[in-house]
Amino acid sequence: MGSSVVDFLLKKTEPANIAVLVRDSKSDKAEVLKAKEAELRTGDYNDYDSLVEAFQGVEKLYFVSGSDIANRLKQHENVVNAAKAAGVKHVVYTSFIRKNETGSSPISMVSESHIKTEKWVKESGITYTILKHNLYADMVPIFIGGQVLETGSIYLPAGDGKAAFALRDDMAEVGSVILTTDGHENKEYDITADTSVSYSDIAFMISEITGKTISYISPSPEEFTKTMTEAGVPTEYVELFTGFSEAIEQGEFDKTGNTIEALIGRKPVSVKQFLQRLYSHQEVE
Repeated sequence: MGSSVVDFLLKKTEPANIAVLVRDSKSDKAEVLKAKEAELRTGDYNDYDSLVEAFQGVEKLYFVSGSDIANRLKQHENVVNAAKAAGVKHVVYTSFIRKNETGSSPISMVSESHIKTEKWVKESGITYTILKHNLYADMVPIFIGGQVLETGSIYLPAGDGKAAFALRDDMAEVGSVILTTDGHENKEYDITADTSVSYSDIAFMISEITGKTISYISPSPEEFTKTMTEAGVPTEYVELFTGFSEAIEQGEFDKTGNTIEALIGRKPVSVKQFLQRLYSHQEVE
């Protein structure tokens, strides 16, 4: 997400206006960013002092939520506190769309840190923009598995639930617009597609694109967990896939909108268009 935001920013402003936080300035990822002439600043979400130093002189901070689910609550607290200490003027935080904010949510292990981080950002006194992202369309092939054409089936406990998946690059372009235009101060946006789809829909789309019949099987969460565990899938992945599938079934991500189009000036890439890119070279109308 961060690298994509940088790419879009480079189309809107000079490299000298962009600073990028990296954990390791000698990593391959850092070298790619360095080649784009953006300024690299070394820091780690686990290291508060490094963040305070890295954020010096930063007016707008695009704060990408951490991927370390087990530790990101403290990491996010570090980022918000460091931004305040360094005098950052505006924080743009990548949160997520949801309906159920209680512990009964099947993805409460993910949602807790987002909800608390939003609260911290608002209480910090820093001008903010909260981007409530729907699920990445980029995650669809990961959720359904790389062998879907071989097995001929999608196996997930999501029932008939739908989600308004949006492409990560479209979300990144939204971020670049927010960072380079005015009028987004102390606002919250639902960053979501204009159409929601189910896994039955996705199975039909892949069937249509490839000419191979793909079926969708929705087991119970218990059966799914048992099957995946017996297949040797690590527990943390089984829990994550189960949780997000249950959340989809419960309608957590079935919320559409036109904010992406309004901000980037075109319709977001649809799930069908994304799947077309993955599974064939044919054009989709």
